[in-house]
Order: sequence, then C-alpha cells, then structure tokens
Amino acid sequence: MKPIVDSETCVACAICYDECPADPKVFEISDIAKVVHPEACLGCMTCEENCPTNSITLTK
Repeated sequence: MKPIVDSETCVACAICYDECPADPKVFEISDIAKVVHPEACLGCMTCEENCPTNSITLTK
C-alpha cells in the first residue's frame, strides 16, 4: 500500500504522522504532510481513517 496526500486539502495537522505505527514514519510534516518513506507503509489504514480532511488515500 502507498499513501497519497491531497495537497489541496491537507492542513498539516500531523495526525497521520502521530498515528503512523511504521518505523521509520511514512510521513513528514511541513506545509503539508509528505510521504517520505512509502516503503515503510504497513497498510494499516490508520492515516486514512484518522485524517480529519480526508486528504489521504491508500493505493496498491
């Protein structure tokens, strides 16, 4: 699975970063959430389920 962040709707709240159980973290937060370690994604969908703006989508 690979998370995709919608840069138009992401508000950089960092919930995806905080909730991500992967090590290293899949996300980095700056002006928006950025996927920096897609290979670390566990496919748990925690980021997608907890994003308050529905800005994250997991793809295969």
